[in-house]
Amino acid sequence: MSQIKRYADRLDELAPAGCYVALRVGFSYPAEELNRLPEAWVEHYTVQGLVVHDPVLKWVYTNSGVTSWDRLGLDDPRGVLREARGYGLHHGAVACVLCTEEKGRRSYGSFARPDRPFSGIEMRELLSLLTQMHRSGTPPRRLTRAETEALRMQANGMRLKQISAELDISMSAVKARLANAKRKLGAQTPSQAASIARSRGVL
Repeated sequence: MSQIKRYADRLDELAPAGCYVALRVGFSYPAEELNRLPEAWVEHYTVQGLVVHDPVLKWVYTNSGVTSWDRLGLDDPRGVLREARGYGLHHGAVACVLCTEEKGRRSYGSFARPDRPFSGIEMRELLSLLTQMHRSGTPPRRLTRAETEALRMQANGMRLKQISAELDISMSAVKARLANAKRKLGAQTPSQAASIARSRGVL
């Protein structure tokens, strides 16, 4: 099961109007995301290009922690939050966690209610859940430089014999480095290990 899906039910309870969660966002794309926002709002937001005007996202890229939409302290000349209310997103909160060990990647979530503002306890729980989701997708142990090097070479199509010759080590040493990398990343195959490593900014 996707790590993010494990938290979906609780997020639905806390944010009954919808939520959007993006985990380990690199240059522009998240490694994993959950979108429970109303479809009509997602379509309107996309068609109108509101992402470049959204004060919630502007806050995410300059802050960490958690706050409510009405305390962002940012201008909203395009009226994104006003338009959101027309789709049932009357009250909101935003949380952001930074991934300093993964080349500055961040995880964030925007959460909405139709009925009342989020309480302080609820906002702290949202930040806690986001932190758990963020951490659940990061490797428990960092790859060594040697493991990363061998994994990168294999991901680039080099065979074990070629890697062995390039690094001037035995094939058994290459296999050991790749096996350690797979284990640390929780991968079953070399290609899966490479994919996980890329999504986390390791390669």
